[in-house]
Amino acid sequence: MTDRKSTMSASDDTAGFVAEQWTRVTGVGVDPHEYRRVTDGLTSVADWGPVFLRTGREHLERAEDAGSPLSAGTHLLAAARWFHSATLAPYAEAARAAAAADDALGRALALLEPGARRVSGEGFTGWLRVPPAGPAGPVGRGGHGGRGGDAVGTVIVVPGLDSAKEEFLDLASALLARGLAVFAMDGPGQGVLAASSVLVPEYEEVVARVVDALGVPRVGLVGLSLGGYFAARAAALEPRVAAAAIVSGPFRLDWDELPPPLQDMVVRRTGGVDAAREFARHVDLAGLAPRITAPLLVVDGGQDVIPGVTNGEPLARSAPQGTHLSVPHGDHLLGNARPDWLPRLADHLARTLTGA
Repeated sequence: MTDRKSTMSASDDTAGFVAEQWTRVTGVGVDPHEYRRVTDGLTSVADWGPVFLRTGREHLERAEDAGSPLSAGTHLLAAARWFHSATLAPYAEAARAAAAADDALGRALALLEPGARRVSGEGFTGWLRVPPAGPAGPVGRGGHGGRGGDAVGTVIVVPGLDSAKEEFLDLASALLARGLAVFAMDGPGQGVLAASSVLVPEYEEVVARVVDALGVPRVGLVGLSLGGYFAARAAALEPRVAAAAIVSGPFRLDWDELPPPLQDMVVRRTGGVDAAREFARHVDLAGLAPRITAPLLVVDGGQDVIPGVTNGEPLARSAPQGTHLSVPHGDHLLGNARPDWLPRLADHLARTLTGA
């Protein structure tokens, strides 16, 4: 669903909140030493958003003064990570921070990956990135060419309840390194679209529009946190999904058992209490799991325990080609255990989509 640590309320212990966000924020790619410097002076969780937004702006200033496009792009990526991370605690300016993250990522890719292109449509927006080298020839309508190379497969990265396309840059890098194109997206109610739309359970319709826009015959999906439900649902209902991987995704939600702060977040992202209850009612993969015929890898962390959330092992067990990877020391999104699952996940998608 979301990081179990971010279900704390603003009245909770600030030092505890900062410590508990450690693996998620550093997993996003925020420098751990800078994180400690920035958060050491926090006296309230309410200060989290403004301080993170200010730090992102400092990286924008460094990008303006940088001596090379590489340095400027690196600072812009850092700014995108800080701006996105600003939204992980309750923050009235979250929409502004999400828009700043979106803008910084676009500016970074313009400098670092000129072959990347923005792709947007009804209910989605994101960046299609291609590996720096690969076999010649177009992939799909119009090709995915960039810097002289094309990909041999395309993976769509689906975020969750409070995550966004800026959060999973390391995952994108792992996939790009294996010759795969990556479309990191925000869907309805997510990232830069959260201010203008709400979450919808019928995410397979969004994925179908994305595949149409990309012009490819088939795709792989990676879904993270609540995005795991979205990706699994799409894998069951969209025939062009040829491979899937789920990280910390819910198999089922029990609304009445969810912690109140998490309920509040779902209410905000769906547009009201009744809509939130109805959305949670849909998050049940029992009937859909047997219809996922594509190879499926489900990754869970043994330390990821949220009341009201059934983790992914039943999904892997019920899917015809499901495999379950449990990392005993992994937390939600397994930011504290990347070597234990990220290479395997990237290899799973590369092998399935390319046959290598």
